[in-house]
Amino acid sequence: MSMIYSDKVNALIQSSNLISRDLSWLQFNYRVLDQVNNKTRTIFERLKFLAITASNLDEFFMIRVGSLYNYLDYNKQRVDYSGLREGDFRIKLLSDVHEFVKEQYQVYAKELLPQFSKNHFKICGIKELNTDERKKAAQFFKKTLFPMLTPMVYDSYHTFPILMNNLQIFSIVTREGSGKSDDLKKLSFVQIPQNLPRFFEMERDNELLFIPIAEVIRENIRKLFRNVEILSCDLMRITRNGDFTLEESEDLETDFIEEIKRKLKTRRTGRVVRVEVQTGYSKWMMKQLIKRWDIDEYNIFEVGGLIDLTCLWHVIKHKNFKYEVPTRRASVPPLALREVDSDNIFQKIKKKDIVLHHPYNSPEHFLEFLEKAAEDPQVLAIKLTIYRLAKDSRVTSALLKAAENGKHVSALFELKARFDEENNIREAQQLQKAGCFVIHGIGLLKTHTKILLVVRKEGDKVTRYVHMSSGNYNEDTARLYTDISLMTTRNEYGQDVSEFFNAITGHSKPSYYDVLLTAPDEMRDKLIELIYHETENARKGLQSGIVIKINSLQDDKFIHALYEASNAGVPVKLIVRGICCLRPGRAKLSENIEVYSIVGDFLEHSRIFYYHNNGDPKVYCGSADAMVRSFDRRVESMFLFVDEQAKKEAISILDFNLKDNVNSYKMQEDGSYVKLKAKEGQEFNVHEEFFNLTNDMIENISLF
Repeated sequence: MSMIYSDKVNALIQSSNLISRDLSWLQFNYRVLDQVNNKTRTIFERLKFLAITASNLDEFFMIRVGSLYNYLDYNKQRVDYSGLREGDFRIKLLSDVHEFVKEQYQVYAKELLPQFSKNHFKICGIKELNTDERKKAAQFFKKTLFPMLTPMVYDSYHTFPILMNNLQIFSIVTREGSGKSDDLKKLSFVQIPQNLPRFFEMERDNELLFIPIAEVIRENIRKLFRNVEILSCDLMRITRNGDFTLEESEDLETDFIEEIKRKLKTRRTGRVVRVEVQTGYSKWMMKQLIKRWDIDEYNIFEVGGLIDLTCLWHVIKHKNFKYEVPTRRASVPPLALREVDSDNIFQKIKKKDIVLHHPYNSPEHFLEFLEKAAEDPQVLAIKLTIYRLAKDSRVTSALLKAAENGKHVSALFELKARFDEENNIREAQQLQKAGCFVIHGIGLLKTHTKILLVVRKEGDKVTRYVHMSSGNYNEDTARLYTDISLMTTRNEYGQDVSEFFNAITGHSKPSYYDVLLTAPDEMRDKLIELIYHETENARKGLQSGIVIKINSLQDDKFIHALYEASNAGVPVKLIVRGICCLRPGRAKLSENIEVYSIVGDFLEHSRIFYYHNNGDPKVYCGSADAMVRSFDRRVESMFLFVDEQAKKEAISILDFNLKDNVNSYKMQEDGSYVKLKAKEGQEFNVHEEFFNLTNDMIENISLF
């Protein structure tokens, strides 16, 4: 990109009152990369964050860059929030990604590599091995790799092979034909087996050596091409467009599961959006691929080291280092349960609304409740929505047990949960075979809400136990993600949730809910109404204030409502972990808006909306972000905190997040972020402080 062109593009971007979703996401990945530079972390933690930046980037190319190419390839027009059209935006975005990738590899080479030997391991190439070690690698190739490898040739007699599997490494061999002309050169592709570890391991003294299998194959590639002159052998990894949409069928008899399976196949053969290739590659080879895949230099990422940094998980999770990764503190009991004297989970929930804040509170409380419900003879029915599940899910096991015990079990399985589609199909079919009533989503809408209803007969009455959450029913991620949920028997929740299940599983259309906000019907409008109420309070000279904690902020209607509130004098504090398309601190637009992002040991996943309401706060929690897809294309829900104690706990989460000065970054008007720095002795680490939370601490919390 030329300097003059770049300056014009950047000027246009900065003139917009909204920030590009994709450029904002790239800033988020820089914040994750910043964790790698934190020298107080162990080498394995730093490697973990580097691997996360790489897997984040993989998904970004498959989905976001893939979506951009859906416009480019089919001549559809698109104007980004930056003001750029699709062609110019592609150049800007991919140019910025190139800079990010350079920084990734610089951090790896300069900050991490020198630390490996101090920690008794090394990632090395074949050339760094001694004679005996090379013989071991050659034996591994002969016995294990050679029988598995299948060269696929491409020349004037053979069609171009379908390299179906996304994100796989290929060894591309450029070899001579029967003459010296370029026209007689041939390409051969050798796919590196996916079902093998990424590294071949061996020990040297007190050091563990990790040799990339790709390097072992390249070193021995001539054994696959006997009596052939090889001009070059290059390692390459491709990323294909993984973005697709499901068309809503008007034929109600269509097998929805088969439709999902057919769509999944397009991920394996979609258009190429990125090529990663090691330095020194054959220019002739790349020329053929550029022509074949209709790509250019912006799609080609030349790397000087490991071709895929996600392979670092192999090192991080190695059994030799399991004691090197810091252990997390043990979870603490929820505040509500510290005062309840009962061993019966049903009695505990009846006595008091219980707020669970994961991972500080264990997911065991919810899992115990569900497993007890599956066994309890008084439980009549269990209904829940499922978006993502853990491997070997205890949730699935409990539902199967409930069905075996004759209870009515209804599960709305979202089959369109990205990259979990196949697992969800498998789990849903298992439940169906056991006699559960399974619903496979609602047309084009993704069911993203997280709600559970347990109906229990207690004497002459029926009690409804409700669990509502910002996070998935996944016990694995509940130990890594911060999420908030509520367990309650309050009638207003039970009634609304019953109505909501009737709406999403049948044809019911409730006219209103007491404590729920739902999408796609009303959520955006109701949340914006609450913003306008704060705006009017400010104009009347009354107390006002808004604090919102979410993953992403992208909906332009919601953003403009916040701009209007800011101009009326409403103090607005936003805690947005990832994408933020709002531009804070701009004169006459957003002077009263501050935006923070927390990136650290836990992935911030809870969503909380706080409206000051002249000293009588309204606080909502749920599964929705302030995004167009959340408001318009998903079945979502937010619930109002009714119990004062529970509300205070939710407010304390916002308060602690705003106090953090260890993991927090403040967003600047230009879309960049500055890391907050604590004075020595005054550090406030939100990912530590919640383990110390007490009932006394939440009594006098005030956000404004």
